[in-house]
Amino acid sequence: MSTTDAARLAARDESVIAGVQRLRFFPLVAETGRGSVLVEPGGRELIDLSASWTASGFGHGEASIAAAIAHAAIAPPGSSVLSGSHPDAVALAEELLDLIPSRLGAADRRVYLGHAGTDANDVAIRGCRAATGRPRILAFENGYHGGLGTAQRVSGVHVSAGVTADAAVTFLPYPDPHRPHTGDASTVLGDVLDRADRELARGETAAVIVEPLQSDGGLIVPPEGFLAGLRALCDRHGTLLIVDEVKVGLGRTGRTHAFEHDGVVPDVVTLGKALGGGLPLSATIGPADVLDHPVASALMTTTGNPISCAAGRAVLRIVREGAATANAAQRGAQLAALLSDYVRSRRPGAELIDDVRGWGLSVGVELVSGDRADSDALTAKTVYRAWQLGVIAYPVRGNVIELTPPLTISADSIERAVAIVTTAIDDAALGVVSDDEIAPYQGW
Repeated sequence: MSTTDAARLAARDESVIAGVQRLRFFPLVAETGRGSVLVEPGGRELIDLSASWTASGFGHGEASIAAAIAHAAIAPPGSSVLSGSHPDAVALAEELLDLIPSRLGAADRRVYLGHAGTDANDVAIRGCRAATGRPRILAFENGYHGGLGTAQRVSGVHVSAGVTADAAVTFLPYPDPHRPHTGDASTVLGDVLDRADRELARGETAAVIVEPLQSDGGLIVPPEGFLAGLRALCDRHGTLLIVDEVKVGLGRTGRTHAFEHDGVVPDVVTLGKALGGGLPLSATIGPADVLDHPVASALMTTTGNPISCAAGRAVLRIVREGAATANAAQRGAQLAALLSDYVRSRRPGAELIDDVRGWGLSVGVELVSGDRADSDALTAKTVYRAWQLGVIAYPVRGNVIELTPPLTISADSIERAVAIVTTAIDDAALGVVSDDEIAPYQGW
């Protein structure tokens, strides 16, 4: 397929793929992929610093995952767990229960197997409401928990964009030490926990749902003690704590679970994206009284299908082995160090980086130039230019470049990718990318 063919494919995509599922920042057309590289028609290689929004968290075409998928597809035992089970579904659930720690004295736990973080969080929320008999959910501004239904309606990032909020959700500020809503980084954590305490004291809240690191809200790393504080408040008020690990779990932050950074154990954990190794797969792990009732109340025909479950088991083998998690910690430190070197340089775009933050291989680069609209435009031009130069990365919250490469990425690839990203920032600052070039790509 030639470059011309790629342009034709992009045009065909626009004419047939529904706009409701197209989130485009540049004309990316990939023909193949391997590891941390995607290959365009004509053979141009791009270093993928997104991993398809982390869904390819262990690399494109990872050999052991591909082998598990191929084996499962030869003679699959049906396509569902709705009305019958199969070995890989049961084993995957057992392995998830072994991987996710249980609270001391917790009752029996169950696993819901789904397709995406959206249904995993939807099931978690509805289950907590049913188990507690309480209607309300406490969530956070600019949080992301799903793209449809209840999960979307408790996602602050969607609600702020015009989606109707769930009738019984309360949003609190997510504690951001870099841009504190109180105006003082030293008071932001206490203020959020005080507000949460007052809300939970009403006795109407079934669950708190929270990201341990707020991804689409701008790669916000909360102050130490945030999750621990929520855990203590939930215990005090009889509220369940749901930690959404869909985007940052399974080793991405340099630890198996991102909630480990604050030393807590949630009541309910949701997983997705990387869990399927590129296939649709999610999971909710929580108490039996949350996930067993009402019986048959979360039905999608192909959930728990054997091919996705086989991929998930291969992913968990990689996680248990630990090398990818260790690499995430090492390559994340390398990535942050190289970006810090750039910030200290006198290159054209260096002074436009307002902050570099993250855990492991979940890193955000915040760009600031003029007002918010100017900053968003600069960021859009930067990721467009990065694509032109050979790197895939996307913006979140308008002015933050999210860097979430596969956890298996090499040190050499990180070095080459940072060289490209920093050149892209320089070029965007110098006006190399025009407004007309980015105009067709609506982004968020």
